[in-house]
Amino acid sequence: MIEVRKANTRGVAEHGWLSSRHTFSFGHYRDPQQQGFSDLLVINDDRVAPGKGFGTHPHRDMEIFSYVLEGALEHKDTMGTGSVIRPGDVQMMSAGTGVAHSEYNHSKSEPVHFLQIWIVPQLKGAAPRYQQLNFTAAEKSGVFRRIISPDGRDGSLGVHQDASVYAGLFDAGQSATFDVAQDRYAYVHVASGSVEMNGVALSAGDGVRVRDERALTFAKGEHAEVLVFDLRPNELPDF
Repeated sequence: MIEVRKANTRGVAEHGWLSSRHTFSFGHYRDPQQQGFSDLLVINDDRVAPGKGFGTHPHRDMEIFSYVLEGALEHKDTMGTGSVIRPGDVQMMSAGTGVAHSEYNHSKSEPVHFLQIWIVPQLKGAAPRYQQLNFTAAEKSGVFRRIISPDGRDGSLGVHQDASVYAGLFDAGQSATFDVAQDRYAYVHVASGSVEMNGVALSAGDGVRVRDERALTFAKGEHAEVLVFDLRPNELPDF
């Protein structure tokens, strides 16, 4: 079963310096039908004005990753980590027993556009950790590149959950099929551009819950950047 969530039905938060769209309930946006999917709790599509950002704030027992689409995001945390995240970079912060961090637009003149995604961990009370890797456009062109996995296989970032994330770029006639294992769910998020999945037209910001499907075929992409989450067959996060 394929269940599409169109981009224009997402929650909206406008704060002047921040324009955000919430796939699932977050902050002041609450929808009882959109409380996450499997272990996926948050997908926030954020655009932050030059020089602005999220001041230092705490988290615990959450796997938080950022995926930059345009611009540059500056990260600092109480583990002593400081970095700048640009398109192609994937940042993973495992909050574990507790960590505080800030995320700011690194540029004083250009906006930054990124996804912040939360996955509920199966391991509580872990030591906090920070990871960051770059995945080139060539690695993702016309294929799905594993970027996150439980054991860091294939040069991916590790996550404290039975979940994996793949990223693909599709344009100019490229196509690929993503195989969903038996007794697994998937979630698809179109980060940018447009693409067809199993003949269904999807645009930037659209999301798809996938249940009881074995093959997802992506084709007719136009500057499409797509994330696919391989997830346990649970309806809602347990946290």
